[in-house]
Amino acid sequence: MNLDFDFLFKIIIIGDSGVGKTTLLSQYVDNIYNSNYISTIGVDFKIKTINVNNKVIKLQLWDTAGQERFRTITTCYYRGANIILMCYDITDKSTFINLNMWFSEIKKYASPNVIIILCGTKNDLELKRQVSYEEGKDYAEKNDFIFFETSSKENLNIDKVFENSTKKLLTKISVQTEEQPIQNKKNINANIETSFYHTAKKQCCY
Repeated sequence: MNLDFDFLFKIIIIGDSGVGKTTLLSQYVDNIYNSNYISTIGVDFKIKTINVNNKVIKLQLWDTAGQERFRTITTCYYRGANIILMCYDITDKSTFINLNMWFSEIKKYASPNVIIILCGTKNDLELKRQVSYEEGKDYAEKNDFIFFETSSKENLNIDKVFENSTKKLLTKISVQTEEQPIQNKKNINANIETSFYHTAKKQCCY
């Protein structure tokens, strides 16, 4: 099968409702900022293809609902994730405090080798800040996360979040022979089709 990419990576975005997960993803994939997004119901899904280290990477990007009532749905998407973007709102201290809960879910449901990015959103609202940059950085360093503060409105660090995490993942992938990535590709198309199927099913049922 002749596919137009070298690797397929699954990325999920988690965090409390209202922290800006959907606006971040929309800015990254569609270059669109809309402050009036409604809360995600269940799980939303986008795809973006990027070039990193001379490799064509297809990203499956899963935007999960932050409300507790959807937790049993969203936790199943942790399995198989290569990268998890854990978000909090720098203007809402409670979303930072709740990071411990989100991290406990990662440890429970995700692979121990998953790459975690800690993302402080809404950096443009400096006057409303409740969580300092140093607090976010210290939390990330303590847990060995990649750390960024972002602004979807100003498109600050959005590309860097995904580029840096993808680069880190690529360094962990050791390709011993040319046959290994070819073998991986045999299962990629089936994975994509399954992902689309499950997404459509979840959105029509919830």
